Amino acid sequence: MKKFLKKIVPPKFVKNIRAINNSVDQAIIPFFASHRILSSIYYLLFSRQFSREQQAVLKGRVAYGKSLYKIGKSSVLLRRNTHRLEKGLIMKPRREVFALAYIDETVDCYIECVKAGTLCDEELQWASDVLLKYFSVIKLSEHTQQLKAAFEQCRPSFSLNRQFTPYDEVSRPELSCDPEQLKQLFIRRRSVRWFEDKPVAKELINKALEMASLAPSACNRQPYQFYLLKDVDAIHIAKLAMGTAGFAENIQNLFVIVGDLSAYPAERDKHVIYIDGSLAAMQLMLGFESLGISTCPINWPDIEFREAKMSQKLDLKAHQRPIMLLAFGYAEPDGKIPFSQKKLPEQLLKEVKL
Repeated sequence: MKKFLKKIVPPKFVKNIRAINNSVDQAIIPFFASHRILSSIYYLLFSRQFSREQQAVLKGRVAYGKSLYKIGKSSVLLRRNTHRLEKGLIMKPRREVFALAYIDETVDCYIECVKAGTLCDEELQWASDVLLKYFSVIKLSEHTQQLKAAFEQCRPSFSLNRQFTPYDEVSRPELSCDPEQLKQLFIRRRSVRWFEDKPVAKELINKALEMASLAPSACNRQPYQFYLLKDVDAIHIAKLAMGTAGFAENIQNLFVIVGDLSAYPAERDKHVIYIDGSLAAMQLMLGFESLGISTCPINWPDIEFREAKMSQKLDLKAHQRPIMLLAFGYAEPDGKIPFSQKKLPEQLLKEVKL
């Protein structure tokens, strides 16, 4: 239908209609922007730009509720509460009693995960070790004594010869690079758009992903996945994004970094997928660079028809949102790279006194 309309409707007419719509829109925006309720009315009546995000957040809340009983390889609630317990364990001074607001649901969730038998060993041992440490240091009441007994009764044995509990700062590995060497890595990491026709070994991809997984994440929920596409599939998806004209055909490997809103029970955390996903993406790019593999982050625009196509092609659920794309591969030696002058520290720094 759209193709048919393009043939019979003069381009000048369409351009004029768009200009009129933009003029009207710009005229009414100041009024609707003056109050939150009016802003909501504007997006209810005149724009559907946030409709997909609104549905995604609600679908995420629904999926979160289901995840409490349908346990997979990972449990969002168990990960979050285990990390909360860790923060209580490292507090200075440590309280005699803490985590009473959520220890019941943590133990209940832990028991469900053990019964399900689907949780990955590392995640289950992490939760086990932290709960074991928690019950060994708090001042036990009759109720927490019962929780401890329920935990110990279902706690399995583990073959992993490691302790997944908080450790001393001095135990962190020594740095093998100085600030100048690290800066050189940052300088070398540029957005490369021209790649050699050379495959990237799965082993190297996994190494880079392992480095990316070490990025900070709110309550360690890591609400993202990396969808890998190669060759023609990578080109098709890259063309869906804006800003890839002229070099999309040169892309042989592509990640679509996808956020998962089912990690959150409330709207207040709806933007965490973008924060955590971007932190992981940056470490992924630096990890690739250290392995001799170049990258190019690609912005993903929030445009309805592009979102719909991406969801269809990747078979995404309603609560999954594309965060960004990342092309990677071996850089062509004669490929050019934009200079991209960066802002100076004094332009970025804003000192605040309260």
